[in-house]
Formats: sequence, structure tokens, C-alpha cells
Amino acid sequence: MSDHTSNSNWVLWAFVIIQAFCATVFVWDIVATILGLRSIPISWRLREILEIAASVGLVLGAIFAFRAISDAHLRASRAETALQTAAGAFSEVVEHQFQNWALTKAEKDVAWFTLKGFSLAEIAKFRGTSEGTIKAQTNRIYSKAGVNGKAQLLSYFVEDLLVRPDLS
Repeated sequence: MSDHTSNSNWVLWAFVIIQAFCATVFVWDIVATILGLRSIPISWRLREILEIAASVGLVLGAIFAFRAISDAHLRASRAETALQTAAGAFSEVVEHQFQNWALTKAEKDVAWFTLKGFSLAEIAKFRGTSEGTIKAQTNRIYSKAGVNGKAQLLSYFVEDLLVRPDLS
């Protein structure tokens, strides 16, 4: 976890605790007044100081919560953009390799469905053809790619994605 994330978490918990304390002050004051629990009334000056401090704590907590939510939305947006970029780059790599293997248009479609994990029956249904045709096409794809089956075809592309940068 980065230092920024650790600091943000610490600050977030600090504000949660402060807000909980401030809310408790207000709730206790109301409960004590309603139930007559105070045997010795507090001075107006102390009461105003407590209410001002509690109000400031609640306002600061709301401001921090708004900032934390905004930061979370920004991080989510950046992650979504990175994911879309990675998916686009992956698609380009796959399409480039399909061209290198000289796959036909039909073979490319079948190869994409295969990479997405669909069965021969599902691919046949999508393509409006027989399972035998799809099986023949997948065998040609595997032959052109130099792999033995669906798992090796998938691993051909996934292998590079799973390499940790600090190990290469």
C-alpha cells in the first residue's frame, strides 16, 4: 500500500472518530435534557463551546467525506480508462497475431469466441453453422498457431500479461 493511501486511511479514520464523538455530544445533550440526567447544569459558555466544537467537527468531516468520495471516483475513472486501454492493446496484439498466422475472417471470429471461452456448440450457434465446421476451423487455427488446443491458444496471449515486471 502506498504512503498516500496509508495517510488517507489514517486521516479518514481520524475524521470518522471525530464525527462520531461530535455526534455523541449532540445526542447526549438531547438525551440528558429529555431524561433529566444532569444533576448539575453546565454553563452556557461550556455548552456553546461544546456545540461549536461539535459543529466544526461535523462540517470538517463532511468536507473530508466529500473529498474522499471525489478521490475515489477519480481513481475509479482512471482505473476504468487504464482497463479500456489495456483491453484495446490486448485486442490489437491478438489481431496482429491472427494476421501473422494468416487466419481467415471466419477463423478469426471462431478464434475470438474460443479465446472468450465459448464451447464449440455455442460458437456454432453464434455463427449459424454446425459443430463439425467449428471443430474443423478450430483445428486449423490451432495448427496455424502451433498449439495443441484451446488452453494453449489462450495461454499464448495471456502469458505475457501474467509476467511480473520486477521479475523480467
